[in-house]
Amino acid sequence: MAGKKFTFIDLFAGIGGMRLGFEAAGGKCAFSSEWDNSAQKTYEANFGEMPAGDITKIEAAGIPDHDVLVAGFPCQPFSLAGISKKNSLGRQNGFADETQGTLFFDVARILKEKKPKAFLLENVKNLVNHDKGKTFAVILKTLTDELGYTIYAKVLDARYWVPQHRERIFIVGFREKTRFRFPSYPDQKPLLHEIMEKNVGGKYILTDHLWEYLVNYAKKHREKGNGFGFGIVTPGDQTRTLSARYHKDGSEILIKRSDGNPRRLTPRECARLMGFPESFRIVVADTPAYRQFGNAVVVPVVEAIAKNMANSLEQFGKEGNTITYSPIDSENGLCRFGRQMIIEATA
Repeated sequence: MAGKKFTFIDLFAGIGGMRLGFEAAGGKCAFSSEWDNSAQKTYEANFGEMPAGDITKIEAAGIPDHDVLVAGFPCQPFSLAGISKKNSLGRQNGFADETQGTLFFDVARILKEKKPKAFLLENVKNLVNHDKGKTFAVILKTLTDELGYTIYAKVLDARYWVPQHRERIFIVGFREKTRFRFPSYPDQKPLLHEIMEKNVGGKYILTDHLWEYLVNYAKKHREKGNGFGFGIVTPGDQTRTLSARYHKDGSEILIKRSDGNPRRLTPRECARLMGFPESFRIVVADTPAYRQFGNAVVVPVVEAIAKNMANSLEQFGKEGNTITYSPIDSENGLCRFGRQMIIEATA
């Protein structure tokens, strides 16, 4: 927001990647929640405050008022026979019936109680196809029909901001109709050498035993016609998607060396690969650090979205900024989904 600040809450906060992006767009964090003790430690070291714990145990009414809800919520299978939360919301509420046993339920109940002007949700690309599309359909129905938001969704690939192929779906919602566009991709794709450390310790080089195992594992699956195996890159490449399992063997992103076995990324290189600033403090051991960055969001992608959202919030109530819907507009990749849904195709 160019002229004024806005407030946001940071749910399923992890180590604060969403917070960094929204603060860069002018936002002020009013509340954060993260259940993992190790992630809490990193979050506190970098933001000076300890996030509240398990969001499922926090009453929505006790959360501070805010303009924007931000959540990179985990996607669990939707189970009607799962955890009963009848005491939080009555069965007469549609989304209460269909989202019990999932963490999206907690996002929905907070949106229902606090009614923020906007929200940003982030998840894996496969959320769209989970359970043959039923999961995504329930999410959209909840956000539009039940909660009254106008929704924009788009799968963005972070490779235009960082040297990593990482596709995630971003769902943006506004309580009032307003102009919004997802950010355009930058012109150039960064390469791995831009984030590599110059002097890397020997502990990050794969042992002969591990490297032999990975080579044989890949060969076995290649002979079976499978695609399983390690991913080896040079400084002039982009990487595969960094995941939380990277600490196990580093096989998804191995850096080729001029001589000898390849090496894995260092935790600082993982931080850079996710777009975290150099000032971001890594205060945990390598194993939890790998998990934390593998579970994080790419900060500059969130920052770009947050800045566009902030601009849209400034337009609330101004004449000439409401949306005119058309059923399908194939030229600009927009199509209307349901009553209040706009979903953009991948660029």
